Amino acid sequence: MQDLFASTTPKTAPQDAPRPLADRLRPAQLSDVVGQDQLLGDGGALRTMLESGSLGSVIFWGPPGVGKTTLARLLAHETDLTFVQISAIFSGVPDLRKVFEAAKLRRTTGQGTLLFVDEIHRFNKAQQDSFLPHMEDGTIVLVGATTENPSFELNSAILSRAQVLVLERLSAEDLHALGARAEAELDRTLPLEENAKAALVEMADGDGRAYLNLVEQVLAWNVDGPLTPEQLGQRLSRRAAQYDKSGDAHYNLISALHKSVRGSDPDAALYWFARMLTGGEDPRYLARRITRMAVEDIGLADPQAQAICLQSWETYERLGSPEGELALAQAVAYLALAPKSNAAYVAYKAAMNAAKKTGSKPPPKHILNAPTDLMADQGYGAGYAYDHDAEDGFSGQNYFPDGMERPGYYQPVERGFERDLRKRVDYFAKLRDKRGG
Repeated sequence: MQDLFASTTPKTAPQDAPRPLADRLRPAQLSDVVGQDQLLGDGGALRTMLESGSLGSVIFWGPPGVGKTTLARLLAHETDLTFVQISAIFSGVPDLRKVFEAAKLRRTTGQGTLLFVDEIHRFNKAQQDSFLPHMEDGTIVLVGATTENPSFELNSAILSRAQVLVLERLSAEDLHALGARAEAELDRTLPLEENAKAALVEMADGDGRAYLNLVEQVLAWNVDGPLTPEQLGQRLSRRAAQYDKSGDAHYNLISALHKSVRGSDPDAALYWFARMLTGGEDPRYLARRITRMAVEDIGLADPQAQAICLQSWETYERLGSPEGELALAQAVAYLALAPKSNAAYVAYKAAMNAAKKTGSKPPPKHILNAPTDLMADQGYGAGYAYDHDAEDGFSGQNYFPDGMERPGYYQPVERGFERDLRKRVDYFAKLRDKRGG
């Protein structure tokens, strides 16, 4: 039977067929891999697996162009497993069935299978579940690749049977090393000044494949003398930063923005704000989130913060992009420098928890209205003290359900306007104690 799904090497192309530089420089052994020292260096997870002779199923999680497919091929080579590659984008249940049948047949001859599944997160739950019995009985070693957070995209059953290994963006040093290999392969020197080489690395944004494609373009140019960064920028476009408005990068960047504001760092906050805008984020989403930051992390330490956020939001709606985004940026800078307090937020959550626990306890009768004689006869409103008639405008009565111990949800901090509120809380507490409230 012909093994349709075994692909230890790609089909051989004619000797004179053009091959992309990235393909020509594809590592032939693990020692040739650039980057990912955290996995391949001493004590790294992959090196440990190989040295122990027990390669288990793994999920490679990382951005594009960092070597997920290459590593899978090399792992199959290092462990003498047949390499089979499929893509979740183009494969369905019939394809998976054929892959598993071929792997079973291969196993009867003593040959194992490393099944590499690109974009594995695109398979639905049923399709992901179909891998489980074949992983458990050793028919396949699964190597999945995903750019999305496996915690959200993969079944817990898959994650319990496979180790998640994180691949990192290639560093500037890694990309420079790739550039040197490219120059040696093509026997040409990049016609760039040193700072232009650094600019070329920045354009790739940590993507090795994208970098080699840029290098290939530059090496094909016929230019007089090395180019400056400005001349390079005129000839090449910067690679768009990785950003998915519904994916992991979206949540990572909004988290970075929120924590920078909370940490009172306006420069960092503006940087992450700009990163999200340049990635194509909807400014209205950012307007809503920064308003939430004002409520959650600044609160009554600076009551003006919330108003500024709402005003900046309204300004954006009137001006539109890009002018209105400046108003949002000003709000971000204001929030970062404002005094911080989550006292009201903590108090709100505590009150919500108490409300769920106390169920349907009624208010004390003395603060209930008595619009009918029957309700008055039941004691509604009896003994209510009108605060405006009390000394200092404060009666000190109890307003919690009868029998409920008085809590202390709201505890203002000694920052910003809450310093004054702290004094007021303490003042009323003393009056309440004095009047037996």
